[in-house]
Amino acid sequence: MTDKRIYQIGLTMINGVGDILARHLLQALGEAEAVFTEKQQLLGRIPGIGSNIAAEIKRPEILQRAEKELAFIEKNNISCYYLTDTDYPVRLRECPDAPILFYFKGNTNLDATRIISIVGTRNATEYGRELTESLIKDLAKVIPDLLVVSGLAYGIDICAHRNALYNRLPTVAVLAHGLDRIYPSCHRNTAVEMLESGGLLTDFPSGTEPDRPNFLRRNRIVAGISDCTIVVESAEKGGSLVTADIAFSYGRDVYSFPGRIGDSHSKGCNNLIRQNKAGLITSADDLLSALCWDIQAGATSVQTELFFAEAETFTSEQNPVLAIMRTRNEIHINELGLQQLTHVQYFFIKLFIAVNIICFQRDLLVREKHEVINQNLCSFFQGFFRMNGTVGSNLKYQFLVVGLLLYTEVLYLILHITYRSINRIDRNYVHIGAIFAVFVSRNITTTFVDRNIYLHSRL
Repeated sequence: MTDKRIYQIGLTMINGVGDILARHLLQALGEAEAVFTEKQQLLGRIPGIGSNIAAEIKRPEILQRAEKELAFIEKNNISCYYLTDTDYPVRLRECPDAPILFYFKGNTNLDATRIISIVGTRNATEYGRELTESLIKDLAKVIPDLLVVSGLAYGIDICAHRNALYNRLPTVAVLAHGLDRIYPSCHRNTAVEMLESGGLLTDFPSGTEPDRPNFLRRNRIVAGISDCTIVVESAEKGGSLVTADIAFSYGRDVYSFPGRIGDSHSKGCNNLIRQNKAGLITSADDLLSALCWDIQAGATSVQTELFFAEAETFTSEQNPVLAIMRTRNEIHINELGLQQLTHVQYFFIKLFIAVNIICFQRDLLVREKHEVINQNLCSFFQGFFRMNGTVGSNLKYQFLVVGLLLYTEVLYLILHITYRSINRIDRNYVHIGAIFAVFVSRNITTTFVDRNIYLHSRL
């Protein structure tokens, strides 16, 4: 039996298929294996794929490379995280362009309670290094299990990693190449030390060179895997600003240390603050306060009394929200909402999602042994017998999405003919009449009654 990880790895090696398009393939076909076993002709009909990418998917070299990569990660004790795995980092999964699969070597929890990303210029000044050192030192005193993420680059990145290790905090480096090398090589000792408390993470397979585009691509992981991104020091342009912009687009918190006006190494930070993309911080206390991480452990019981004067008398049935808050110090509002659902409600929600996925897959692809009926002939019989007078899929050319499909009857009027091209869609019923019956039409039903009546017959 072929290891399913081969197909998962192979999905990331298809030329022209990025993380977003890979998600479309998985939504259409369900599993990574189905992407490689589906017929080329049917693959080409999936929106966004086309014949060229379909042909690329069918290249045997892709799965051969995936087999070699699987052997490499097993030999070097590297973990492989797939998007649908239960241990895939929750924060990263929420990002629309999160990697379908990434590799990790180390010893830490990527779903730690609190995670921060620290980035900055490669040409760090003494001012920037002191800020980084002071920030991590003070945070370690308050949050001993804080996970620090950066990019193992020169300047602020390596300073963040080394200070995290010095203060006994786990730290993870997101690499712009495969795990078969360390770049820059002068940071190898630090990288090896990180394997004991933290680790190395990348979405690039072995053999990938540390090219410039890869550094910009890895920044999305730096921004997406953490609660917030902190820019310590940055010029007017640079990779750290790209990371900040990505984090801002994800809706994540961004913070920055200000610098002197006119200082070239602080222009980027000052611009982030001026554009309201980053909050201004001057110390670890500012960061803790902005993130509400400075709340003491006993504050939860006090807060519940602010909401309810008789909180202690409430049962779990009377106040389910408070019951959950008593057992969890922190909980995301989406998770809180799901926990409020009854088993029956949750079952029907899952059933609704499953039915929609099945219907989408059924309409998306025409399986083998099925034939598309001649459109003109189909239109005639649909119009004459009124079996299905709504708009259907044109599998030969394109897909047509209709907001509300109309309910048709045997005999009804064609009304408002002048504006049929606009008004015949998005109506939920048709007016039935007997003034003039329409027996033959195209694939589109008649429209809603309008005061301006136009009679039309297509016999």
